[in-house]
Amino acid sequence: MHGIDVEVVVKDPDAKGFAPNVRWPVERTFGWLMLNRRLARDYEASAEHSESLIHRAMIGVLSRRLTGEATPSWRN
Repeated sequence: MHGIDVEVVVKDPDAKGFAPNVRWPVERTFGWLMLNRRLARDYEASAEHSESLIHRAMIGVLSRRLTGEATPSWRN
C-alpha cells in the first residue's frame, strides 16, 4: 500500500557472541527524534505538518553534529 517492506530479523540459533542488528540505526534515529518535545506525542492533525517537524528535528541533529555542540534536552 505504501511501498514499505517489513522484514523480521531472527538471530541465527547457531551464532555465538554479539552481532549488530540492522534495525539499530532506525531505533537510534527514533531516539533522536523523541528528544524533541513536539514529536514525543502525536499532536499534529496532518501528516505533512508532522513530517515538517521531523525534518526540522533532523536538521537540528545534523547541525549539532557539524558544529560539535552538546545536545540540548528538555528532559533534564
